[in-house]
Amino acid sequence: MKKTILITGSTDGIGKLAAIQLAKEGHEIYLHGRNSAKLLSVISEIKTISKNEKIKGFVADFSDLGEVLKMAEQIKNEVPKIDILLNNAGILKSKNSVNGDGLDIRIVVNYLAPYVLTNALLPSLKKSKTSRIINLSSAAQDTVLKGVMTGEVRLSANAAYAQSKLALTMWSFDLAAKEQDLTVIAVNPGSLLNTKMANEAYGQHWAPAEKGANLLVDLSISEMYKNDSGKYFNNDMGEDRGVFAPAHTDAYDQEKIRQLIRLTNEVLGHPLS
Repeated sequence: MKKTILITGSTDGIGKLAAIQLAKEGHEIYLHGRNSAKLLSVISEIKTISKNEKIKGFVADFSDLGEVLKMAEQIKNEVPKIDILLNNAGILKSKNSVNGDGLDIRIVVNYLAPYVLTNALLPSLKKSKTSRIINLSSAAQDTVLKGVMTGEVRLSANAAYAQSKLALTMWSFDLAAKEQDLTVIAVNPGSLLNTKMANEAYGQHWAPAEKGANLLVDLSISEMYKNDSGKYFNNDMGEDRGVFAPAHTDAYDQEKIRQLIRLTNEVLGHPLS
């Protein structure tokens, strides 16, 4: 059965590669990028490569949570339902270390933006009987500090990135527990894949980008993973392919998860929950 799939951060890297594969299989694909011209170019490219005309896109700068909310409203107005949400957009190195609200840009793009987008799109996801949310985590995970979340403490790019990815993983587990009709999986797609992000940050890569893209496609549509909600998949482990494995210990600490969700909603200006 063909799916309606939204992939954030899909104008390059493993998001784009996964979009191409899924488009070739005939699924309806909604891309996301922060640059309108680049997004239109990639839509045209994927249509040509896949011979699939059901490719559309949305523009939003994920460092601006107001733009994320506007994009969510646009999606709800234009897309009847969403079967798969691939929260792939991410950032490590950036010219600006904070956004317009003074929050670390890694925390915003890698954690707060998918948190805001996903929660806004839950009604659209619940219209599907087989909906999945795939959240792009990382092997880099570190204890989330309150001051980093609120913008009061400044860290290096790598340190903030690791905290943003643990926050995403902790929220993934929380969402899986609260929304048991959805399948929510956090995934490390592989360390130092041959992507723009890794090459800009480290000047090297360890594995082809296709390693991560192939896994995202499988996690999104394979029947094999339909009962694996609330788990963390590590693509650095295993032999031929990755395996489900333990995430950082904080991801299983219910009190720390509650504190994170409470703090997240405070930062976003939402009622406490």
